[in-house]
Amino acid sequence: MHPAFSIILFTAASGAGYGLLAMLGLFAACGLLPPDRSLALASLGLALALTTAGLLSSTLHLGRPERAWRAFSQWRSSWLSREGIASIFTFVPTGIFGLGWLFERTDGLFAAAGLTMAAAATVTVVTTGMIYASLKPIAQWSTPFTLPAYLIFAVMTGAVLLGAILNLRGVPARTAESVALIAIGLGWTWKVATWRYNDRLASPVTANSATGLAGGEVRSVEWPHTEENYVLKEMGYRVARKHAATLRAFVQLCAFALPLLATATALATGDWIAKIATVAAVLVQAPGILVERWLFFAEAKHTVTLYYGR
Repeated sequence: MHPAFSIILFTAASGAGYGLLAMLGLFAACGLLPPDRSLALASLGLALALTTAGLLSSTLHLGRPERAWRAFSQWRSSWLSREGIASIFTFVPTGIFGLGWLFERTDGLFAAAGLTMAAAATVTVVTTGMIYASLKPIAQWSTPFTLPAYLIFAVMTGAVLLGAILNLRGVPARTAESVALIAIGLGWTWKVATWRYNDRLASPVTANSATGLAGGEVRSVEWPHTEENYVLKEMGYRVARKHAATLRAFVQLCAFALPLLATATALATGDWIAKIATVAAVLVQAPGILVERWLFFAEAKHTVTLYYGR
């Protein structure tokens, strides 16, 4: 699949933003966040900036962005529509929770709003993951690995962000760092398992079954047209195996290994070292996640390419 930057930014930024919202809601309900106005502005402001930037960037991939509102009407059958509705709904409890936090209240009604915000953010990430997991023509996405990966990466990036924010504000962050450490380890394991599964994956569809012609081997003698078209541009993108291996190594280093080391350092030390380590974890993980998202799209193969002999 063609790795459009707008969709890469959408899945990476919105995942981190909703992951941070979920962490904030759960931490507030457990009494782990102080009623601090400046902390509320910093954390909720960053989370909303990431989710909004991600959602807006997703509209850039549409042929007619001004008609994006029509996607909301297809909620009965479209995971994209459900994702849009869930993302808009999440702003409601977020607004209530944020209002209470700005007035230095994170208990009672506002704690309930925080839990609702966390649940809504989780549902939004689920619907985003299902957009891709439900696409049966793309074997690398229609697997049991896709949806959990979206949830794990949302928690991972959200916890890493929260750890950095809390450390910079001088708030105890050991719980956030512990969650981040576990999520990074789980995310790394899950990503490697996904790559191994996809590398061994055989396409369930062949040229014979796609055309309905039995007997012998069906192969493409020539393309249905003389020039490369939209289908091949969007669905027939291919990345060289050598380049994919290099990029996978980059992902393992930047998205997982270095943030894991930095978070462990912060957890073991504290004070100014923890501040530097957690900020470094955020800065180094960002490009790693973007490249991971690029590979997620670039390595996917659409069944339609069978008609072009690929």
